[in-house]
Amino acid sequence: MAVTRLSLSDFRSYSDVVIAPGPGLVILTGDNGAGKTNVLEAVSLLSPGRGLRGARLSEMARRGGGGGFAVAARLEDVEIGTGTLASTPERRQVRVNGAAASATSLGEWLSVLWLTPAMDRLFQEGAGGRRRFLDRLVLALRPDHAVHAARYEAAMRARNKLLAEESAADEAWLTALEARMAEHGAALHEARVAAVAALGARLAAAPEGPFARAALALEGGDEDLAVELGRGRARDAAAGRTLAGPHRTDLLVTHVGKGQPAAFCSTGEQKALLLGIVLAHADLVAERAGRRPILLLDEVAAHLDPRRRAALFERLAAAGGQVWMTGTEPALFAGVPGSPSRFHVESGCVTPA
Repeated sequence: MAVTRLSLSDFRSYSDVVIAPGPGLVILTGDNGAGKTNVLEAVSLLSPGRGLRGARLSEMARRGGGGGFAVAARLEDVEIGTGTLASTPERRQVRVNGAAASATSLGEWLSVLWLTPAMDRLFQEGAGGRRRFLDRLVLALRPDHAVHAARYEAAMRARNKLLAEESAADEAWLTALEARMAEHGAALHEARVAAVAALGARLAAAPEGPFARAALALEGGDEDLAVELGRGRARDAAAGRTLAGPHRTDLLVTHVGKGQPAAFCSTGEQKALLLGIVLAHADLVAERAGRRPILLLDEVAAHLDPRRRAALFERLAAAGGQVWMTGTEPALFAGVPGSPSRFHVESGCVTPA
């Protein structure tokens, strides 16, 4: 599935712009700060979650605009829209074919994955970023993953609040919240385990190529959560947060060729590991779900040597599916095969190049 028309209204640096890309490779070029990543962020909002920047909704509304924003897209057989109103800048509105819908339901229509320069330190920083990356992979295979995540987090927030506010918290209510966390937490963990196993098998079976091969594993999240939560009430009340559960799971990535954790690899090797994971996952989604996810690759060409750059373009073109790529120089994409859609981005305008 591909975006055939994308319109932005008062979104980031754009007051009003319409882009009509083709179904394959989409290339956006322009100077730094021109607004290329803003376009990718708009596409990322067509799926559940907070987009590729993880920003607050109010930050996405154009300065000097009406206070809200709108992103609308036409797919093959569906119209999707999302945005905010000036009166409720942090409340996301979603419409599918003109009818109100939940943000979590977007995963039923479209899968979107991305790599951005901000992810270059994914293996160096805390587990939270790797967990969000993993959940994006899982969501492309299991659209209900977002529902379980939302319900788990809602129950956890309610439990934390109850533990913090009451010296003698309601036992029955705590038990009910912990049961809900255990139910949805088990679903989250099972989906992650299945996704890591399937993706790991595909990575292991892939032929040698120009991108580093990764091995994947999970750490944490496999405890008997209902029991652990019951035992840990005093501990969690003192800490002010829940210290057990799938919200603390970590994704462990190893460079197979070197036999060392990704965190110890060079920046280029880490980028190659991420690319290999995303490309293998796109193939897995196409096989399992019958549709390729849309890929958003921000400034990806600038971080690859010419050999790996050419190999990436060839693999993307051969695999099919829609891939949005950004770069400062058109020359970076001179070797892209086929007939990609090319656009120039400048000062809030996007024009065919």
